[in-house]
Amino acid sequence: MDTILLYPVFIPLAVGFVLLFLPRRATPLFKAVTLVVSLLAFVCSVLILSRGEGSYHWSILELGAFRLDLLLSAAPLGSFILMFAMGFGVLITLYSLNSRAPIARSNEYYGSILLTIGGAAGILLSNHLLFLLIFWEIVTASLYILISTGGKSSNFAATKSFAMIGVSDAGFLLGVGIVWTLAGTFVISDISVATTSALPIIAFLLLMLAAITKAGAMPLHTWVPAGGEYAPTSVMALLPAALDKLLGIYLLVLIVKSLFTLDPNGPLTTVLAVIGAATIVIAVMIAMVQHNLKKLLSYHAVSQVGYMILGIATLTPVGIAGGVFHMLNNAIYKCCLFLCGGAVEEATGTADLERLGGLGAKMPLTFISCLIAALSISGIPPLNGFASKWMVYQGVVQMGQTQSSAGAGLWPVWLVAAMFGSALTLASFVKILHSVFLSRSPDALRDVKEVPWAQTLPMLVLACLCVVFGVFYEGPLRWFIFPALGITDGPAIFIGSWNSILATVLLLIGVGVGVGVLWIAAFAKKVRIVPTWTCGEIQRNDDMIIPGTHFYKTISSMGGLKQMYGGQERGYFDLYNQGGRVGLVLTGMLRWLHTGVLPMYLTWVTLGLLVVLLCLVAGIW
Repeated sequence: MDTILLYPVFIPLAVGFVLLFLPRRATPLFKAVTLVVSLLAFVCSVLILSRGEGSYHWSILELGAFRLDLLLSAAPLGSFILMFAMGFGVLITLYSLNSRAPIARSNEYYGSILLTIGGAAGILLSNHLLFLLIFWEIVTASLYILISTGGKSSNFAATKSFAMIGVSDAGFLLGVGIVWTLAGTFVISDISVATTSALPIIAFLLLMLAAITKAGAMPLHTWVPAGGEYAPTSVMALLPAALDKLLGIYLLVLIVKSLFTLDPNGPLTTVLAVIGAATIVIAVMIAMVQHNLKKLLSYHAVSQVGYMILGIATLTPVGIAGGVFHMLNNAIYKCCLFLCGGAVEEATGTADLERLGGLGAKMPLTFISCLIAALSISGIPPLNGFASKWMVYQGVVQMGQTQSSAGAGLWPVWLVAAMFGSALTLASFVKILHSVFLSRSPDALRDVKEVPWAQTLPMLVLACLCVVFGVFYEGPLRWFIFPALGITDGPAIFIGSWNSILATVLLLIGVGVGVGVLWIAAFAKKVRIVPTWTCGEIQRNDDMIIPGTHFYKTISSMGGLKQMYGGQERGYFDLYNQGGRVGLVLTGMLRWLHTGVLPMYLTWVTLGLLVVLLCLVAGIW
């Protein structure tokens, strides 16, 4: 048995649990311990991946047909995601060393980070559905604690996140029970249920619900922007941007490729395609009109999930590989963007786009990192976001060519939605780059400086990965994605070609020519710079700032879209809010029924007995 599988799971869990109950004053100790344990978990994950498949088995309980065994397995899919998940844990811990946000509740913050790392490792290594569910709940509880460390204003966001994910987890539990009824086992590697009848389909939908809620897909996404607005940025970078996406999509791939056998021409693929396409377009349109930087990034985190789900929905090798590759790429550039947003907020004291500007020269490393990640999420070649989106596009086209379902017949709709979403994403990040880095700097930000190295280093590492995984995209596909999905002939799955290295060289030549022309036009000859004036009066600097928040104001005022944006702001499309309203109605009815008058209670008891009697009589006849 490979006992090394226990280390990245139970060491972080044990240490994190202890940190929760230590005095808050020992912040330096918490930082050191969390960094050491997260590094240990990362090293173990690298060793697990390099050693190949392995397993650990410990029998805990056996009652008839029911067995509770701790089964850990280093399967290719879980092992490669584990290494990156543990790597994100190290980077976020490093970023947090100089962050001011979690200091007030440092024991809970750093303890929950370790609980999250250990829980994520448990999910990715579990070969038993019940233990996977237990570790899943540990991550959910850690998310609640981490979001709540943002202060009193974050309590609502933490409660909302816990409630929405908790409801989906209840569906997860019910789905696991149905799968056990159908398969007779909880061992994941021994389960393969055909979705040919109602009960397996219900089980699939319940597990899918848990997966897309954790990943943050529509319509169960609203916990992500709520957390993004109030939680510490490092929390959003670790969970909704990185680990929750990895875990949610991991579960979705697991149920699509292992637990269930899906018919490519059946209705379930259409359901996934609709969710994916709708998530891409609707979330990015909402993101375009946001004024809070972290909330805007949160909606983009939601939008990118759509590409992953759409790729998996194609059930084609290139589409699924593209969806999993985009899961990894999104975690990289989205984590980088949240860290950049957190650096900006810490340096300036605000995340309001209208109060920012001109930070490109003051925070050059943050600007470069954000620029690379922004171009990557927008699908600009040759960065990693383009590589995985390009594979998803091919999967959609191949779906239309090889399948005959209703979803396959709508492949042009899915393709247009995916490509349109990329265009809107680029437009949205043009607004961000202008508002934060390229516009005129307000006087209040005159003394802003770059954040410390412990915060810039994780951003630069992630930005470099965006470049490397884009230019040399064949490497991560060959080393991680194809082995994880059992694809033996990788190049054969593509229906198009993309020479990334040649394209990169040509792009660099074009950029070099453009920079040369700009230098000749602007700097080779003397240019006189004078203050801005109107009618002989020099204007105040702040009066000349053009906020980027007005870039797309006309879109939000268009007929139809205006009503949609208004309804979204008022929570009409928020299942959490609507569920709360339904709950209030039911509570009101119960209050009306519970009058405290004995004859009223006797009346309801009599009516209930009559209903039971009628059911019995109907059953007898």
